[in-house]
Amino acid sequence: MTDAGRLPDKEPPCAGENAPAIALSHVDKTFPGVNGERLVVLKDIDLAVADQTIVALLGASGAGKSTLLNIIAGIVKPDRGRVCICGAPSDELNDWCAASYMFQDDRLLPWRTAQRNVEFALEAGATAKAERERRGRDALRLVGLQTFEDAFPYQLSGGMRSRVALARSLVTEPRILLMDEPFSRLDAQTRALMHRELLRIHELKRMTVVFVTHDVEEAVLLADEVAVMTPRPGTIREVVKIAPPRPRDSIEPQVADYIRRLRSLI
Repeated sequence: MTDAGRLPDKEPPCAGENAPAIALSHVDKTFPGVNGERLVVLKDIDLAVADQTIVALLGASGAGKSTLLNIIAGIVKPDRGRVCICGAPSDELNDWCAASYMFQDDRLLPWRTAQRNVEFALEAGATAKAERERRGRDALRLVGLQTFEDAFPYQLSGGMRSRVALARSLVTEPRILLMDEPFSRLDAQTRALMHRELLRIHELKRMTVVFVTHDVEEAVLLADEVAVMTPRPGTIREVVKIAPPRPRDSIEPQVADYIRRLRSLI
């Protein structure tokens, strides 16, 4: 394993000048299996994600990538280990806007307009109605859908629905954006467009992004670092730093070399 994403043997403090945006140390997770046995999904995960970087979790199906993302999000609790988010232990984090989650499905509510779907992410807090509306409009403008505020999901293409879902994830102004294969169901052309949108928004907002993918090329084109996971039980086999500057093209020799290297690791 390279040093890029590996935590040292001595656990670093959650807070401090050099604390990463996300830090996982010795994280294990099991689930009930058949015949009363326990299924070991993640084992001894160490990972550090620097602030304002994009990190891909890459691996075969069943490697535990989504489970790891859910642990980072606080949706699933680890059996063992420590998780620090934004400089605080995850179980002590009280800022509900610190991290936002974009699912594989867009999960838009069909009875709500694009604007109202985006605003939904703010309704759990104490944000006033006028402020929700303003931020919803701003988020839709950010993803290029300012003229589709009143459109319902059935009136939108798959790519436009993904943009609404991205706007909903961004409307809380998160410091961390977590994405579980959000573009996997799009056609190749639309997926490439969403890649450009994500990179543009990341450059503008400078949030930390962690995304799950099975697609080696997607990982290389988007990420600063790629954490390659082993088949179950999932561990971090290696964290590979992607050196070429963005934007990247898969036909560039150096980029193609990274694609071949990552394919060999999984």
